[in-house]
Amino acid sequence: MSARVKIGIIGLGYWGKNLLRNLNELNVLAIACDCDKNIIKARKKEFPGLKYTSSVSEALNNPQIKGVVIATPAATHYEIAKRALEAGKDVFVEKPLALNIKQGKELAALAKARKKILMVGHI
Repeated sequence: MSARVKIGIIGLGYWGKNLLRNLNELNVLAIACDCDKNIIKARKKEFPGLKYTSSVSEALNNPQIKGVVIATPAATHYEIAKRALEAGKDVFVEKPLALNIKQGKELAALAKARKKILMVGHI
Protein backbone atom coordinates (compact mmCIF):
# COMPACT_ATOMS: atom_id res chain seq x y z
CA MET A 1 0.00 0.00 0.00
CA SER A 2 1.40 3.40 -0.93
CA ALA A 3 1.66 6.25 1.56
CA ARG A 4 -1.04 8.88 1.53
CA VAL A 5 -0.27 12.33 0.21
CA LYS A 6 0.05 14.74 3.11
CA ILE A 7 -1.76 18.06 3.08
CA GLY A 8 -1.40 21.25 5.08
CA ILE A 9 -4.25 23.61 5.84
CA ILE A 10 -3.74 27.33 6.28
CA GLY A 11 -6.65 29.11 7.93
CA LEU A 12 -8.69 27.40 10.63
CA GLY A 13 -11.37 30.03 11.24
CA TYR A 14 -14.84 30.53 9.82
CA TRP A 15 -14.68 28.14 6.85
CA GLY A 16 -11.33 26.53 7.57
CA LYS A 17 -12.75 24.67 10.56
CA ASN A 18 -15.05 22.75 8.21
CA LEU A 19 -12.21 21.88 5.85
CA LEU A 20 -10.07 20.90 8.83
CA ARG A 21 -12.76 18.49 10.01
CA ASN A 22 -13.07 16.89 6.56
CA LEU A 23 -9.33 16.59 5.97
CA ASN A 24 -8.84 15.17 9.44
CA GLU A 25 -11.44 12.48 8.73
CA LEU A 26 -9.52 11.57 5.57
CA ASN A 27 -6.32 11.25 7.61
CA VAL A 28 -4.28 13.36 5.20
CA LEU A 29 -3.27 16.31 7.38
CA ALA A 30 0.37 16.89 8.20
CA ILE A 31 -0.07 20.37 9.69
CA ALA A 32 -2.78 22.90 10.50
CA CYS A 33 -1.89 26.59 10.48
CA ASP A 34 -3.52 29.80 11.65
CA CYS A 35 -2.01 33.12 12.68
CA ASP A 36 -4.52 33.45 15.53
CA LYS A 37 -3.28 31.46 18.53
CA ASN A 38 -6.79 31.52 20.07
CA ILE A 39 -8.15 29.73 17.01
CA ILE A 40 -5.36 27.17 17.23
CA LYS A 41 -6.18 26.64 20.91
CA ALA A 42 -9.84 26.03 20.08
CA ARG A 43 -9.03 23.61 17.23
CA LYS A 44 -6.60 21.67 19.44
CA LYS A 45 -9.52 20.91 21.75
CA GLU A 46 -11.57 19.58 18.82
CA PHE A 47 -8.71 17.81 17.03
CA PRO A 48 -6.00 17.10 19.62
CA GLY A 49 -3.92 14.69 17.55
CA LEU A 50 -2.82 17.18 14.87
CA LYS A 51 0.31 19.27 14.55
CA TYR A 52 -0.44 23.01 14.69
CA THR A 53 1.59 26.09 13.84
CA SER A 54 1.09 29.82 13.46
CA SER A 55 3.81 29.93 10.78
CA VAL A 56 2.76 29.75 7.12
CA SER A 57 6.42 29.24 6.25
CA GLU A 58 6.60 26.13 8.41
CA ALA A 59 3.73 24.61 6.45
CA LEU A 60 5.11 25.64 3.06
CA ASN A 61 8.69 24.59 3.73
CA ASN A 62 7.80 21.06 4.85
CA PRO A 63 8.92 18.68 2.06
CA GLN A 64 6.45 15.98 3.20
CA ILE A 65 3.51 18.24 2.40
CA LYS A 66 2.51 17.91 -1.23
CA GLY A 67 -0.46 20.28 -1.21
CA VAL A 68 -2.06 23.03 0.84
CA VAL A 69 -5.60 24.12 1.44
CA ILE A 70 -6.02 27.87 1.91
CA ALA A 71 -9.03 29.10 3.88
CA THR A 72 -7.80 32.48 5.05
CA PRO A 73 -9.42 35.89 4.51
CA ALA A 74 -9.85 36.66 0.78
CA ALA A 75 -7.32 39.49 0.85
CA THR A 76 -4.57 36.96 1.67
CA HIS A 77 -5.43 34.28 -0.91
CA TYR A 78 -3.19 35.60 -3.68
CA GLU A 79 -0.08 36.01 -1.54
CA ILE A 80 -0.36 32.64 0.21
CA ALA A 81 -1.29 30.76 -2.98
CA LYS A 82 1.66 32.31 -4.79
CA ARG A 83 4.04 31.35 -1.98
CA ALA A 84 2.64 27.81 -1.96
CA LEU A 85 3.05 27.38 -5.71
CA GLU A 86 6.58 28.78 -5.53
CA ALA A 87 7.28 26.25 -2.77
CA GLY A 88 6.23 23.45 -5.13
CA LYS A 89 2.86 22.67 -3.57
CA ASP A 90 -0.45 21.85 -5.23
CA VAL A 91 -3.04 24.38 -4.04
CA PHE A 92 -6.72 24.37 -3.18
CA VAL A 93 -7.86 27.90 -2.30
CA GLU A 94 -11.29 28.90 -1.15
CA LYS A 95 -13.04 31.45 -3.32
CA PRO A 96 -12.09 33.94 -4.46
CA LEU A 97 -8.80 32.90 -5.99
CA ALA A 98 -7.60 36.51 -5.85
CA LEU A 99 -9.07 39.96 -5.59
CA ASN A 100 -8.50 40.90 -9.23
CA ILE A 101 -8.11 39.26 -12.63
CA LYS A 102 -4.42 40.15 -12.97
CA GLN A 103 -3.55 38.25 -9.78
CA GLY A 104 -5.74 35.31 -10.78
CA LYS A 105 -4.08 35.04 -14.16
CA GLU A 106 -0.66 35.27 -12.55
CA LEU A 107 -1.48 32.37 -10.21
CA ALA A 108 -2.84 30.29 -13.08
CA ALA A 109 0.30 30.94 -15.14
CA LEU A 110 2.55 30.11 -12.19
CA ALA A 111 0.72 26.84 -11.55
CA LYS A 112 1.01 25.90 -15.22
CA ALA A 113 4.71 26.79 -15.35
CA ARG A 114 5.42 24.76 -12.20
CA LYS A 115 3.13 21.89 -13.33
CA LYS A 116 1.11 22.21 -10.13
CA ILE A 117 -2.60 21.85 -9.48
CA LEU A 118 -4.46 25.07 -8.65
CA MET A 119 -8.10 24.62 -7.63
CA VAL A 120 -10.64 27.09 -6.34
CA GLY A 121 -13.28 25.93 -3.91
CA HIS A 122 -16.87 26.89 -4.57
CA ILE A 123 -20.07 25.51 -3.13
